[in-house]
Amino acid sequence: MLNYFVKTFIFAGLLVSITSCSNNSRPALASTSYNKDTLPAPDEGASVTRFSKVLGWPKDKVPTAPKGFTVTRFAEGLDNPRWIYQAQNGDIFVAESNTLLSTFKKIGASLHPRIKTQRYGSSANRITLFRDADKDGMPEVRSTFLQNLNQPLGMLVIGNFFYVANTDGLWQYAYTSGSDKLQTQGRKILDLPAGGYNNHWTRNIIANANGTKIYVSVGSGSNVGENGMEHEVRRANILEINPDGSGEKVYASGLRNPVGMAWSPGTQTLWTAVNERDELGDELVPDYLTSVQEGGFYGWPYSYYGNNEDPRWKGKQPNGMISKAIMPEVSLGSHTASLGLAFYGQNKFPARYTNGAFIGQHGSWNRSTLSGYRVVFVPFANGKPAGPPEDFLTGFIANLNDREVYGRPVGVTILLDGSMLVADDAAGIIWRVAANK
Repeated sequence: MLNYFVKTFIFAGLLVSITSCSNNSRPALASTSYNKDTLPAPDEGASVTRFSKVLGWPKDKVPTAPKGFTVTRFAEGLDNPRWIYQAQNGDIFVAESNTLLSTFKKIGASLHPRIKTQRYGSSANRITLFRDADKDGMPEVRSTFLQNLNQPLGMLVIGNFFYVANTDGLWQYAYTSGSDKLQTQGRKILDLPAGGYNNHWTRNIIANANGTKIYVSVGSGSNVGENGMEHEVRRANILEINPDGSGEKVYASGLRNPVGMAWSPGTQTLWTAVNERDELGDELVPDYLTSVQEGGFYGWPYSYYGNNEDPRWKGKQPNGMISKAIMPEVSLGSHTASLGLAFYGQNKFPARYTNGAFIGQHGSWNRSTLSGYRVVFVPFANGKPAGPPEDFLTGFIANLNDREVYGRPVGVTILLDGSMLVADDAAGIIWRVAANK
């Protein structure tokens, strides 16, 4: 039987979902907070394949933030801006990269309309630099910082080095703060497994507080290990390495696609947003936000959301792995494609947002009704989640019934000035969200 706290938490999640829904903006169940005892039964026969159609944003329209915030276009005309990183000198770097056509050929010709409607098929493979020296929310400098990469995503500055996580490896470049363009040849310091299912090509990186360790996220090469686990070596993991690429170890495993990573402010706890598996029905499996325990196992592919056995692995788990699976802290809704993650450690937003987590939900294809396509906020207190997800940046869905969207939010970054940048890759726009003075 659920205790009072869990019942209250689930009710609150349902209430948020119902009261903030509109007919043309988002599905009713996208914010439901699941507990192990409230998950529906898996239904493999109910799986659907339905993509959205990206319209692009009208010039007079922007996403919707809560009252007291202003949303503006920080930059536009980008080619699939996927991820954002700000260095300590204030320079802002945007990785422009994309899912490749070859991926869709492997999945099947029936998915090719997605390429036409969402600009998939080629990748810009570059990093663009923006500099807002006068801090007015509009960059004066825009330059190509690095190009000829291989599906880059994560970026990082440690000392005099700039790191880039390509899909097949981590690269290190000599770097001088304030440079508009990297002039040096980099070197690959770590090979990473590449290829595989759908869009699990993204490799994110984050350093610990003193820059002595780098953590690398590597998504699975399949939906649920259907090609054999021998093809999943070093995948569905967060890896830990030294800044020179040595000393690799698996920091945490069983994480299907742990793209967003961030440290909870005031703690030494790493958190990740995980994009969960498909083809078990509309309401399975919830994407989630979880703290990352060193040496922890989170279930993939044998179980989901703790020790719920995946029917496709029934009776085939090795060495009692399901019993070791850690249950995540926060459900983010099923098929929301929760990818971006940033904690608010600044002081410009209202106090209720302090130390809370923002998650970019890119939107998924494996649900009857559109799910995701927004940025949600999870309140935190004392380093722990203090409530269910709630809408923060919405309005990306133009027409729910016709599955039309203006864009798709993904990477989320909190800037040193206290504002937020959101990468809208499908629309080629970086949105700036700032609290009104």
